[in-house]
Amino acid sequence: MADNAILGSDAYSPAEIQDKVEKLGVKKARMPFLPEFMLSIIAGGSIGLGGMFFVIVLADATLGFAIQRVLGGVVFSLGLALVMIGGAELFTGNCLIVMAWWNGQIRTGEVIRNWIVVWVGNLVGALGLVFLLYMAHFADLNNGGTGTAMLKLAIGKMSPDAVTIFFKGILCNLLVCLGVWLAYASRSVADKMAGMVLPVACFVAAGFEHCVANMFFLPMAWLLAETGHVPAGLDVSVITLFNIMHNIIPATLGNIVGGAGFVGLIYWAIYRKGLGGLTPLPVTKPANGKRTVAAE
Repeated sequence: MADNAILGSDAYSPAEIQDKVEKLGVKKARMPFLPEFMLSIIAGGSIGLGGMFFVIVLADATLGFAIQRVLGGVVFSLGLALVMIGGAELFTGNCLIVMAWWNGQIRTGEVIRNWIVVWVGNLVGALGLVFLLYMAHFADLNNGGTGTAMLKLAIGKMSPDAVTIFFKGILCNLLVCLGVWLAYASRSVADKMAGMVLPVACFVAAGFEHCVANMFFLPMAWLLAETGHVPAGLDVSVITLFNIMHNIIPATLGNIVGGAGFVGLIYWAIYRKGLGGLTPLPVTKPANGKRTVAAE
């Protein structure tokens, strides 16, 4: 029976996904620093590769708006595929570790530590890819069209006010974490790809804000602007280091709310709090000596 369940072709049920996310949350929160940081660097570079793929599509002016954005979103999902299938630590996906925190399985400090280490590692990985692509003259593709597309994309991301960016961040990570949730339902590599592509394509096509992707897009655009890779007539005055943080900080906060709140909290409330969960919570032994189960 157990072997049949493991080798079966049916997707894992939502309750089984919730159980898997809780267990992974504990594992992620307690991962040693070095592998955690290195896996975070890989994730930052992976999302950047998806962003690079997206910009190639964005640079083709012959495509209509909807085709360009949807196709760009589909190819951008390469980034999440590399993270989910290849194995890496992505800040936005790790917002789901709060499901284990609400059960008392991990401490608040462990959650914060994980988020800080992974966020910084993602930044390092994204900046590393920026350097590699700059040295490879990626911006020169399509007669400079990819560089122009990168600059225009950055201008569009830096121009809105912080409140708008925050809410775009919420919507972005709501979709990203739903993509992660669907990927966890899979029993094969093909299933993982199929589950994550549409939610990722949706957030990209809609122009929502992903803090890790922006760690690649915005520094790349800034570097191009600073080194004179700007077509005549394009105003890049908004592309500054200050405006990079103006985007990334509210996007990060919005991503936390979207992933931890709108996905993690809601599914936890349904499948752990409301329906009891599949795995018993760990037994703790408080100071009075009485054995208790971690609060639901």
